[in-house]
Amino acid sequence: MANATSGMAVDDECKLKFLELKAKRSFRFIIFRIDGQQVVVEKLGKAEESYDDFTASLPANECRYAVYDFDFTTEENCQKSKIFFIAWSPDSSKVRMKMVYASSKDRFKRELDGIQVELQATDPSEMSFDIIKARAL
Repeated sequence: MANATSGMAVDDECKLKFLELKAKRSFRFIIFRIDGQQVVVEKLGKAEESYDDFTASLPANECRYAVYDFDFTTEENCQKSKIFFIAWSPDSSKVRMKMVYASSKDRFKRELDGIQVELQATDPSEMSFDIIKARAL
């Protein structure tokens, strides 16, 4: 169903794959793109893929949305996991693309129930592994 403000629909597969990531931990990450007037799944990262695999999957000059299931160990030695929502909007992407992604982000994020941390990145350094780890703790 398209949103009146952004005009963007969310493909059912986006919600289904997110639920698989959240409940079954079937994927390490999911990358979404806007195709025409809807958000669709672009890539599913296998559970064994690393954070470097994830960042390498983001295009250098185009915006994307992504969710990443981050596993970490607390100072108390507890295994934990947090689901990150990352809005990737590189400085080198087209202005119109940045505007469409920015105006549709909140609507799309609401469809994904269970996001724990949100991150906006315009450059790879803004979503380095150290930043992800610091935001998770």
